[in-house]
Amino acid sequence: MAEKIKLGISACLLGENVRYDGGHKLDRYLTGTLGEYVEYVPVCPEFECGLGVPRESMRLQGDPDAPRLVTNKTGRDHTDRMLKWAAKRVQQLEKEDLCGFVFKKNSPSSGMERVKVYNEKGMPVKKGIGLFARTFMEHFPLLPVEDEGRMHDPRLRENFIERIFVFKRWRELLSEPKRRGSLVEFHTKHKLLLLSHSPDLHREMGRLVARAKEMPLHDLYKRYEDILMNALGLKTTTRKNVNVLHHIMGYFKKQLSPDEKQELLGVIDHYRLDHVPLIVPITLVNHYVRKYDQPYLKGQHYLQPHPIELQLRNHV
Repeated sequence: MAEKIKLGISACLLGENVRYDGGHKLDRYLTGTLGEYVEYVPVCPEFECGLGVPRESMRLQGDPDAPRLVTNKTGRDHTDRMLKWAAKRVQQLEKEDLCGFVFKKNSPSSGMERVKVYNEKGMPVKKGIGLFARTFMEHFPLLPVEDEGRMHDPRLRENFIERIFVFKRWRELLSEPKRRGSLVEFHTKHKLLLLSHSPDLHREMGRLVARAKEMPLHDLYKRYEDILMNALGLKTTTRKNVNVLHHIMGYFKKQLSPDEKQELLGVIDHYRLDHVPLIVPITLVNHYVRKYDQPYLKGQHYLQPHPIELQLRNHV
């Protein structure tokens, strides 16, 4: 890609000393490994809305669907202040062309899920969403989001990073004049990737593209974007990947020797049984793609959805 992917991020994860205690929560994977491919736009809701550093710690209280942001010791309510700031901040972030956001887990402002919300008896339930995170996700419903805690799960990390690379390519397509042919080309290159996330939505998108001439371009692009991001929001599984790998084999039925076919089937089965990671069958498939110069598979993002240096498929 010509430009790095722009991601919003909780500022403390970059090592900025903006937490309530004056510290940070530097995440070296995000700043180091992923940082080679990403340009971060840092956001710290508490600091940016004027609460200062250091500051009294806060928590969510009341109704998990509409909690209040209250300081722990003095009981000061900062809800309205935070929500007013958040509404302005998401408007500003529209200009950044973000392809996603990495939130700070458990934060009463930036936690994207399972944030503690305390009832009137002081008992917590993990059903809350941070006030800024909720505002952001409602304002940008299609943007990929994740928190740094979940990023330690190899499958969730791979899924999120795959999504931001797809979204970047989608943004690049949107920067060009809308053409049905361009959308068809984009869809063609992502077919196997979409199949690995949702066979049902893969079929729906295929039908949509097949009827491309029947819809106004604006409606076509909007409908495609909605289904695209919903499909990518569904996680890949070993079973879905095995289905895609067997589908790929069909493109080699006239080229693979009996021994090569048996080798590929064996490697796919090893992956199915969780004996080897996904990178093993993918590497063998890519070898056959080069050996037999398979034109359709050469263009499939499924076979390299993100830089191999990230080693994401080494662990799934």
